[in-house]
Amino acid sequence: MLYPELFKTMEAVRWNMATDIPWDDFDRSKLSDEQANTIKMNAITEWAALPATEMFLRDNRGDSDFSAFMSVWFFEEQKHSLVLMEYLRRFCPDLMPTEEELHKVRFEFDQAPALETLMLHFCGEVRLNHWYRCAAEWHTEPVIRAIYSTIAKDEARHAGAYLQYMRRALFDRGEETCQQAKMAFSKIGMLMASAGRTQQALHPTNLHVNKDMFPNDTVQSRLPDPGWLERWLDSQIRFDGGWEKKVGDRILHILSKLLDRTFESAKDLNRYRKETMAAMGGKSGLILPPGVGEQSLVGA
Repeated sequence: MLYPELFKTMEAVRWNMATDIPWDDFDRSKLSDEQANTIKMNAITEWAALPATEMFLRDNRGDSDFSAFMSVWFFEEQKHSLVLMEYLRRFCPDLMPTEEELHKVRFEFDQAPALETLMLHFCGEVRLNHWYRCAAEWHTEPVIRAIYSTIAKDEARHAGAYLQYMRRALFDRGEETCQQAKMAFSKIGMLMASAGRTQQALHPTNLHVNKDMFPNDTVQSRLPDPGWLERWLDSQIRFDGGWEKKVGDRILHILSKLLDRTFESAKDLNRYRKETMAAMGGKSGLILPPGVGEQSLVGA
């Protein structure tokens, strides 16, 4: 089992909200209204760990090890929402999310293949680590800069934990699971490393997850300001091509090590995906977000 060691590792580096955040360093003159509003949106977005955890537990009922790890992931992700709300409570109480606003992002996600979901969230943690690092550079107020730097490190650790479960699927669960994992990881990796080819921010909170609620079935669509994410990335923190390349390169680097093959681009990953699909008899099974097709991503 992976959970016991993951618990010990994460417990050893867990930060304390009361003592590890430099609350006394707050400088009102360095926080703009624009910046404060983005903190509220991120606080609500992080609350969506609740429906994500419900999805993970539902879709991994046969995997008690991974389900137990969700206790750590859920705690730490909800703590991110809580620390952002604590910042607002202390310094911008008029922007505190209401319980209704928080509850609105709790809705049911359609069932999806567990391995694809695992890879999607691994990539999401990698991306969020970079988003928060970029946000820490954009902000000018010392306390919120420290908060974003702190939770960015958590997201990197979460990606590392998901990676261990990805490795387990490839090497410890038999040949059939191994082939399914290769297909799932290469497909989702191709999608998430190709974000420059799409107009949407490719993160789990911005993908469609409930066909009966479409198009209001992304976490972002249920926020008080549904369009804030693109504005935050494009014109506020300026998550530009250089940052995006860091995300894609990181995903490709990790998959190169995991799958024992060099991937320098999403096209390389797509070729590997096609080879794997041929070896499996041409069966795919990937569910892509509405409006995002493999052709549009890689020109394959």
